[in-house]
Amino acid sequence: MNDHLTTTKPMIYVVDDDAGMLRALTTLLATVGYEVSAFASAAEFLANMNSDRHGCVILDVRMPEMSGLELQQQLNRNGSILPVIFMTGHGDIPMAVQAMKAGAFDFLQKPFRDQDLLDRINTALKQDLETRQALLLHTDIKKRAESLTPREKEVMAHIVDGHANKVIAIDLGISERTVEIHRSNVMEKMGARSVAHLVKMYLMVSGDR
Repeated sequence: MNDHLTTTKPMIYVVDDDAGMLRALTTLLATVGYEVSAFASAAEFLANMNSDRHGCVILDVRMPEMSGLELQQQLNRNGSILPVIFMTGHGDIPMAVQAMKAGAFDFLQKPFRDQDLLDRINTALKQDLETRQALLLHTDIKKRAESLTPREKEVMAHIVDGHANKVIAIDLGISERTVEIHRSNVMEKMGARSVAHLVKMYLMVSGDR
């Protein structure tokens, strides 16, 4: 697993056009040890964020120029996986439903308890870390699969289907010894500890082709 993810401090982005709320949240989060980037507008946030960094977004729903919901849609279009926690002082239920349907992590109505926000942030960060680790693993396995020769890919497909070396040899028109060599290469290149492990990795990336 990528150690960089777990050793780099997460970034908490706070986006709110209310200067007082922005200061209060920045102070709260910094006090408990989080690294915080605060922005008074969606445009400023979009110009400075780093969606590749582990973290989450605390986002006000109602803002001028670009609303929180519009910003969320833009993040989705940009392929950002940062969890978004919405804040609203208006108790707008349809807006909350819309945000959740668009993939928001959670929704908090102002005023809220500091601990409620911190609890949601902790859960959001845990989810973000797990998502990023899964994506890294998927990318790594895909690279390994792409390093296989065409013949090794054929052999891997047969191994995953549970075929014995003898069956693979007959089907591919090669010797059993050649199958053994390809099989060994497949296991080594894929970093597979067992056939079961190979099957699991194969299934993870088979839909990409």
